[in-house]
Amino acid sequence: MSGKRVSNMAIKRINRNRIFRYVNNNDRVSKPDISVELGISMPTVLQNINELIEKGLVQEVGEFKSTGGRKAVAIASIKDAYYALGIDITQNHIGLVLTNLSGEVLRHRRIYYPYTHSKEYYKEMANIALEFLKKEGISDNEFLGAGISIPGIIDDKKERIAYSHALSVSDIDYDNFSEFIPYKCVFINDANAASIAEMYHIENRFNAVYLSLSNSVGGAIIEERRPYLGDNIINNMNDLLYLGDNWRGGEFGHMTLIPDGKQCYCGKKGCFDAYCSAKALVKYTDGKLEEFFKKLEKGDEKLYQIWDEYLSLLAIEVNNLRMVFDCTIIIGGYVGSFIEPYISKLREKVAKLNTFESDGSYLKPCLYPVEASALGAALQQVESYICKV
Repeated sequence: MSGKRVSNMAIKRINRNRIFRYVNNNDRVSKPDISVELGISMPTVLQNINELIEKGLVQEVGEFKSTGGRKAVAIASIKDAYYALGIDITQNHIGLVLTNLSGEVLRHRRIYYPYTHSKEYYKEMANIALEFLKKEGISDNEFLGAGISIPGIIDDKKERIAYSHALSVSDIDYDNFSEFIPYKCVFINDANAASIAEMYHIENRFNAVYLSLSNSVGGAIIEERRPYLGDNIINNMNDLLYLGDNWRGGEFGHMTLIPDGKQCYCGKKGCFDAYCSAKALVKYTDGKLEEFFKKLEKGDEKLYQIWDEYLSLLAIEVNNLRMVFDCTIIIGGYVGSFIEPYISKLREKVAKLNTFESDGSYLKPCLYPVEASALGAALQQVESYICKV
């Protein structure tokens, strides 16, 4: 049995990266903590901590209380050493998120600005993003770049948006969106971006399906077996996603829910999207999803019946996904941001459909109800930098 030999330089880089990630994922740690938790010798830990201090990525922040011996020095990462911007493009809005090396949402903003495939739009979109950055006072030296989330099929190999029904475009180059942004830009599908945001800070990771219920239905398939964010060094954040042979992995909206059913925007009938997108609900409240749930909470009987039917259809899709993937299913998107108070009812419905399980505990509401796609897009830049530490 043969395997690739790993050079001393590569081992050194992997150790430094693991040490930085461990420090960055905790508030304060000691050098002995790092050595024990990562199984790395103290001399190696000391050398790497010194190098990270020189790079301006970690710092000493006092001492821990003594447990009988010499007080251990507390080490913490400098999370605001670098920042990244996430831009979420939708049919009617631009969502913005600022994050730093912590990977948390520091600031967010959503602006009504309908998409058009025009120079004017791309120029104004860039102006909005740059003004958002300017207000935060971030210098070019601190800025890693922008991640742009698109509701459509992203072809990274050809650097283009292959197709987006939501934006009514196909076969357009990335450059259209990034032309007026004077920083490095990377692109990602909106549901894939949201799934990355969901999983980024979870310590005990797992296989999952992310079901995005917005104005169109999408999703992402997350494979725990692949290299993960935080596991040594990876080269691409998409390594945690199953994208499919044609970049269409996770297009759950076009699974047939009701044969010969309602007309879907794709031209076929009975697609899941035709029944469980956010549009299926907002048509009863003048296009306002928040208003739908406000009235539902106040006991609107008509909306209760509509919601109950919606959940019943959603339960069929969730059960089908559970049968195929046998993993955790996360409900996200616009509807997902309101689903938590109703998750028990949805679990009851999926449990009745499941052949093997008597409960729906595998079904979870999303952790990031606000600007998850923008955050996930920004995290691509953060992770790209951290991979090189």
